[in-house]
Amino acid sequence: MIVYLSLTVVVVMLSLLVRKRQTEYGPQMVVYKGMTRQQMVNRICILSIFVLLFAVSAMRLNVGNDYLKYVEYMHLALYHAYIPTEVGFNVLAYVLYTICGFENYLLVFAVYSFATIYFFMKALYDESEWFTFSFILFMMLGYYFQSLSTVRYYLALSMALYSIKFVIKKDWPKFFLIVLIGSLFHKSMLVVLVLYIVASLNWKRWMYIALGLLSISCLFFSDLYLKIVVFLYPSYKDTEYLTGGTSYVNILRCLAVLGLSLWLYQDVVKKSRRNRFYFICNLMALMLYVFGSFLPVISRIGYYLTITHVLFLPTLVMGIKDYKKKQLAVLAIAVCSLAYFALYMRGAAADGVRILPYQTFLFHDLPLTLSERGYY
Repeated sequence: MIVYLSLTVVVVMLSLLVRKRQTEYGPQMVVYKGMTRQQMVNRICILSIFVLLFAVSAMRLNVGNDYLKYVEYMHLALYHAYIPTEVGFNVLAYVLYTICGFENYLLVFAVYSFATIYFFMKALYDESEWFTFSFILFMMLGYYFQSLSTVRYYLALSMALYSIKFVIKKDWPKFFLIVLIGSLFHKSMLVVLVLYIVASLNWKRWMYIALGLLSISCLFFSDLYLKIVVFLYPSYKDTEYLTGGTSYVNILRCLAVLGLSLWLYQDVVKKSRRNRFYFICNLMALMLYVFGSFLPVISRIGYYLTITHVLFLPTLVMGIKDYKKKQLAVLAIAVCSLAYFALYMRGAAADGVRILPYQTFLFHDLPLTLSERGYY
């Protein structure tokens, strides 16, 4: 726990020094090759944050719910055995193992860590209007720490967040390319081809009505929709994933974001294509969590929508004109995020997360895998 808490404190403090707006307006002292002092501070801080996050992630050993399972899958991929992972995961493991000449699973996890943190940080810095606030939400809402556990999915999630900039710009070739590459590592990313394109449309009243009717239809046709999902994801058939379930915390979170965005709709949301996209993503996530509880692993779909909160909330807060109300909004969001972080860390050692206790290859050894124990 001390490793995670220390890391969080240090990277949050570094993020406080990042100020994008000061590099864009007003006279600035140029210190190196056209770079202002603040721009240099930004780069140093961003690089430092990246290195710290990457180091903790890449140096872990047997940390995360699927760590040993992934090591086993990598071993099987080397011998072209059947494994239920996507081709990107299999090929990456095979190529790195072949290049190294031995089963270097640490390098494979390091590559995942590097790519995941890169796409998250790149998206936050490029797209957020208030990087510090976005980064704090990113840490407090557990996105970084959960990436230690759910490796393939969080690589896809980071790429999905990064792809939003191309949706806003209507640069569809780059958007499709990123989604297709990400789906090679976790095929659930293909859902954003529908979700993000729908959210980017200029919504009319009839579209809101259609969304409402579709949501209500889930109460009556859940069996039909479940059969469609199983057809698309046959690996879910006859597994515990079909039990479904929802997240009341995410419902409350989506409701809070909806309330804040409706209050600021005319001033902040209505005239901005980017903010309307975030608004629709949050609305669809709310409908999904409320009416789609029968869907297997609903969080994997919902997170592609709610990840936009790390960009949307800072924008909404900045749109509050009254200074006192803005400060109260920042305080409320900070307190809620801190409470969420505390609850997450409280269950960090539980099955399904298992990022505690933190272990590193410097001081620990990996337990035997199934193959090493002779189960294959």
